[in-house]
Amino acid sequence: MRRTRNWILAIATVGVLGGAGLVGAGMMRDSGGGGVPLAGTFSGTGARAAPGPSAPAPPPPATTAAPTPTGPSAPEIRAARVKALDAALKKYAASAPEFSVAVLDRRTGQRYSFRGAAAYETASVVKVQVLACLLLKAQDSRRDLTATELALAKRMIRLSDNDATTSLFSRLGRASGVGACNKRLGLTATRVNSAWGLTRTTVNDQVKLLSELVDTSGPLDAGSRKLAYTLMSTVDGSQDWGVPAVARGGEKFTVKNGWLSRSTENYRWIINSVGRVTGPGTDVSIAVLSHDNAGMSGGIAMVQKVAKLTRQHLKY
Repeated sequence: MRRTRNWILAIATVGVLGGAGLVGAGMMRDSGGGGVPLAGTFSGTGARAAPGPSAPAPPPPATTAAPTPTGPSAPEIRAARVKALDAALKKYAASAPEFSVAVLDRRTGQRYSFRGAAAYETASVVKVQVLACLLLKAQDSRRDLTATELALAKRMIRLSDNDATTSLFSRLGRASGVGACNKRLGLTATRVNSAWGLTRTTVNDQVKLLSELVDTSGPLDAGSRKLAYTLMSTVDGSQDWGVPAVARGGEKFTVKNGWLSRSTENYRWIINSVGRVTGPGTDVSIAVLSHDNAGMSGGIAMVQKVAKLTRQHLKY
């Protein structure tokens, strides 16, 4: 900086002594690396003086490479989100009926579960399992569903019709037949009851079942997967609660809910919801199981809050 000032002073002196007019608009002040125009002008009268000797250019300022910014890795971000969700669910569970929840992100293969191994009675979410087994049975015979089977399946999933479910459950061989089908679907913790609504399952098994309904390398062929999606994405409007509450504008969902007032639990309610949410950058299967709800509406609100907490913290 001192050398630059001396150079400017020398030129100014030559200009004054020789009567020259020097305009400094093109000069740059040395500001440590960022040149800015030198303010003001130098002027005089008389003949132009011969230019003086050029001063050597000032050395470039020393530069130091900026350190490459670093941040948390993807596993660290995931761990922080899981920790936050664990804390939120534990806090909510302290004042809510008992529940469990699992989320499977098909884009990443990551699964989250809270009380994932706890067993709950299915109520009507078992109907998804019945549908999957019905489709597998037809595949084994290299045929489509019969007109009767298709009509029953539509009533079972879209309307949650119990009589239709009982009919299909019997056609499949009841508990033993559906239980054998479980092995093909990878359901290791689901125990089928002869009263199909009292089948016991876990959220871990339920997201596994949901994944089998869309897995191109799974046991269900393309036609079966398409039919399952069609039925579960067109449930009656009165039954599109639970998992659909997580979906944002422009996203699609599939769902099957279960609800049952249990005489063995002082007529408190089982409220369950399983389904899938898809959209740009999102493809998740979600299962929420609960019991001991005082009423159906309160149970639905609880299930939806739990599902929303998973999206809030996992950010899928």
